[in-house]
Amino acid sequence: MLYLDRGVLSVVNGCLHFTSAAGGVLGPGEYQLPHQTLSALLIGPGTSLSHDVLRILARHGTTLIAVGSEATRLYTAPALGPDRSDLARAQARAWADEDRRLAIARKMYARRLGEVLPHTDIAVLRGIEGARVKESYKLLAQAFGLSWKRRDYSRANPDSADVANQAVNHAATAVRAAAGVAVAALSALPQLGFIHEDSDQSFVLDVADLYRESVTLRLAFAAAKRIEGGADETVDRLVRHAAAREFRRIGLVPKMIDDIKSMFGIRDEAAEA
Repeated sequence: MLYLDRGVLSVVNGCLHFTSAAGGVLGPGEYQLPHQTLSALLIGPGTSLSHDVLRILARHGTTLIAVGSEATRLYTAPALGPDRSDLARAQARAWADEDRRLAIARKMYARRLGEVLPHTDIAVLRGIEGARVKESYKLLAQAFGLSWKRRDYSRANPDSADVANQAVNHAATAVRAAAGVAVAALSALPQLGFIHEDSDQSFVLDVADLYRESVTLRLAFAAAKRIEGGADETVDRLVRHAAAREFRRIGLVPKMIDDIKSMFGIRDEAAEA
């Protein structure tokens, strides 16, 4: 952990940079911070930071905590959310009940696959979904006039794949971010997934997958087709800009918020009033 106060935190040349003023724990001067090795950054009184700092910290999984002098008070620790716990409690109850957990997983699969599958084994459901997804990749690629062999993703080198796969990577990242915003906005519990299990963003992945065929793949293949047609932009830039326009057009985050509320039977108080 690292504690900072009385200064300005920013990003310079891709690195965290702290300009310390007089009266802080660090003497006045310029400091470069090893954000890759930090698990938490404690921000004390008299400190301001830029939006780019949040991006860097999020990318490296570094928690940002606002504290009083020398951590004598705890003010906030993202993720920030509304002052409510009803949805989180409903989610936890559903997740802890094996029958309800499976019921919600089946509901998610039904939403994506267009039918209610009769199976009650999550492993079987995952297998069916995997086969359907492979086919959807193939059919959507054909619809966009693209050549498609298989899903190819290297975590160590994501840009080593063909253009279509790179586009899918970038589109999936964008849709996952929208799902993360929806989950955070409701103070839902990202760790408690109903289909995904191991990731600390399991529920975010569950929500994002609801839009794999309708949003993620269509964004990806449209961008890949433009690249093949000679578009003078990187695939990352094309997908990000297209995703931003599409998210606004369809109201993706509000849709996801409604999806999450529906899963757990949470009603909108404003709508009821």
